[in-house]
Amino acid sequence: MTTVTLAEWDQYLAGHPEANLLQTGAWGELKAGFGWQVERIRQGEAGAQVLFRRLPGGVTVAYLPKGPVGEARHWRALWPAIDRACRRRRALLLKIEPDRSEPLGAEEAEALRDLTPSQPVQPRRTVLVSLAGDEAAWLERMKPKTRYNIRLAERKGVQVRPWADLDGFYAMMRQTAERDGFAIHARDYYRQAYELFHPLGQCELLAAEFEGRPLAALMVFAHGQRAWYLFGASSEEERSRMPTYLLQWEAMRWAKAAGCLAYDLVGVPDEDEATLEREFANRSDGLWGVYRFKRGFGGRVERSVGAWDREYVPLAGRLYRWYSERRRGRAGARGVE
Repeated sequence: MTTVTLAEWDQYLAGHPEANLLQTGAWGELKAGFGWQVERIRQGEAGAQVLFRRLPGGVTVAYLPKGPVGEARHWRALWPAIDRACRRRRALLLKIEPDRSEPLGAEEAEALRDLTPSQPVQPRRTVLVSLAGDEAAWLERMKPKTRYNIRLAERKGVQVRPWADLDGFYAMMRQTAERDGFAIHARDYYRQAYELFHPLGQCELLAAEFEGRPLAALMVFAHGQRAWYLFGASSEEERSRMPTYLLQWEAMRWAKAAGCLAYDLVGVPDEDEATLEREFANRSDGLWGVYRFKRGFGGRVERSVGAWDREYVPLAGRLYRWYSERRRGRAGARGVE
């Protein structure tokens, strides 16, 4: 079996609750609405949802985000089918970004040995919060200041509820992006993400309010045993009421109710934990400000194994990689693309 339909892919993923959100059929449909073409490939026990971006001249670039799916010992049987798809679509290169944390295992290393290490698209480092135990156990694992701020928000009248105002969320996203200096997606991107995942029970838009006024909002996603905090925003109003802390708390509670065992805060500076702890109080550039916030929720810092490229047109592929890395750096993007 090679290329499969969306329905066949979703059926395959039902047996892989460990698969990353970026390998779900709904995520592929989201990207298909914004300039990507999607091909879902099965070979034996392994599978991959590959995205293709068309470039001038009829060529493409291919991206396998947070995959392949399945055990690494099955990945090598998948490469020939992926190569055929990439050549058929005239791909200059394929970027593969496995959903694995360091250290790289022997099976992963063997599966990737013919590929070239490269710059990943997604942030390398994240904070992963365990949802094991009851809510008292979650609070016990948090930093004291974070526990205090969650309770402070409750005492000061902040309330969190599901929200369906996508226009209001986008307006808050724009305000946050301008204040903090990072790139965001188009308005319709967030709307389509919500409309694709929410009916499946795999997404919620939550708002933290005071006296009926939204102060902060986030969009949380879930698949299998994990949840991801992908998009978040806050206004300048009533920040002393600590609405973002209670908002994350309620997102964790939603994730637990959805059957998740872990809550991924997605994206902190790519520094070792000793450096993060030594410097976070003195830095606010890049992802340092969000690390100061995320560290308080009691998770562990994990670093992905990175990314690898397979070049089909070597010179053109290298030129594209150089251009795209410079472009991402200028945009100041963070989080999931």
